[in-house]
Amino acid sequence: MLKIAIITGSTRPTRVNDQVAKWVLEQAQKRGDAEYTLVDIKDANLPLLDEPLPAGYGQYQNAHTKAWADIIRQYDGYVIVTPEHNHSTSAALKNALDYVYAEWNNKAVGFVGYGSAQGVRAVEHLRQIVGELQMADVRTAVQLSLFTDFTDNASVFKPADFHLESLDTMLTQLNAWAGALKPLRQ
Repeated sequence: MLKIAIITGSTRPTRVNDQVAKWVLEQAQKRGDAEYTLVDIKDANLPLLDEPLPAGYGQYQNAHTKAWADIIRQYDGYVIVTPEHNHSTSAALKNALDYVYAEWNNKAVGFVGYGSAQGVRAVEHLRQIVGELQMADVRTAVQLSLFTDFTDNASVFKPADFHLESLDTMLTQLNAWAGALKPLRQ
């Protein structure tokens, strides 16, 4: 069975990212087509990139990097849940992506974005980043609006039901690609 990580994209103390990620996890687990796990970048406690060599060398020096590599390595694909900050993704998510390299290679990724512009620009930026990490991103993304999918000054996540269709389509595409890429890693 495929192993898919749902990765949070924020470490802010008042984040709503974890609410969105838990919703994705709950919906994904209903499918029964993969083993879905929540991976919270906040738990990784990664400082601003502090490795002496680029990740492409695979010569990780720090214990936190090695632990992060061990987490990422075990999955066949990822759903990245990203906020949009200033037309891009969060600094914490970009930092987490930059820490390792080979562990991301030849794996599939899908996106769930949210923000005032539905996270579209953050997802588009992430597509460029994951391409450099040799990941295959799927076409369909879930795009959530801070104005219609959140309440109480954007502090409580209340997604519209129609997002379930795009989430299901994205997960179907993700699992197809994750399965197709698996032989490249063996």
